[in-house]
Amino acid sequence: MIQKKQIRLDKYLSDCTPLTRSQIKADIKKGQVTVNDIICKDPGYKITPEVDVICHKGQRLNYQKYHYYMLNKPAGVLSATEDSEQKTVLDLFPADIRKGLFPVGRLDKDTVGLLLLTDDGEMSHRLLSPKKHVEKTYLVHTAEALCDEDATAFSRGITLKDGTLLKSTVLKIDQNDPHIAHVTITEGKYHQIKRMIASRKNKVIYLKRISMGSLTLDENLPEGAYRALNESEITSLLSNNNLQSH
Repeated sequence: MIQKKQIRLDKYLSDCTPLTRSQIKADIKKGQVTVNDIICKDPGYKITPEVDVICHKGQRLNYQKYHYYMLNKPAGVLSATEDSEQKTVLDLFPADIRKGLFPVGRLDKDTVGLLLLTDDGEMSHRLLSPKKHVEKTYLVHTAEALCDEDATAFSRGITLKDGTLLKSTVLKIDQNDPHIAHVTITEGKYHQIKRMIASRKNKVIYLKRISMGSLTLDENLPEGAYRALNESEITSLLSNNNLQSH
């Protein structure tokens, strides 16, 4: 029988609420926290999250070790946790949610679409690791029409101006409009898609990420909006099948 892990009461409240450590300890000392309907004034008291019922000021708390949010990033917002001059993606979240969150990877300031935010550092590391070859697909609009020669060049591997050789990439041109394509990459070089398109004497005028690994942007999520991932999305992201090395 697997023994369930116990954690400190103050740690549990820290994971479940936006309160600071000092606020948590103060509330516990004031008798505002109960464990199975009994007031507990010991911040270090060990509780079992899956078994014990913890209430703060009469409200039951639900334990979730890590949090995962899908954001439809709008243009003009930085993929960063803070910036002294410009708006960041965390500014799109209320204070009680953004605690500990950070973006998994980056989208350029003018690029829109899927951005995952979490407080799960291990999962983020695995998703971003070059060894995992996690696929990322983008919707691209270009200034000039794309052609089969472009798709062939992408599949062979583009060499950038600085000599960087990129891996084989899928460029799927829209059958109804050659200015539109889907590009799927497994690397994350600086301005990679823009530089790849530029190497073909063309220019990106619109770029939107629509998927990352098993996670696909919710079509009902407007730009600037976010939602928590559902259980199946989280399970799929954390699955070894999606994050195995090739």
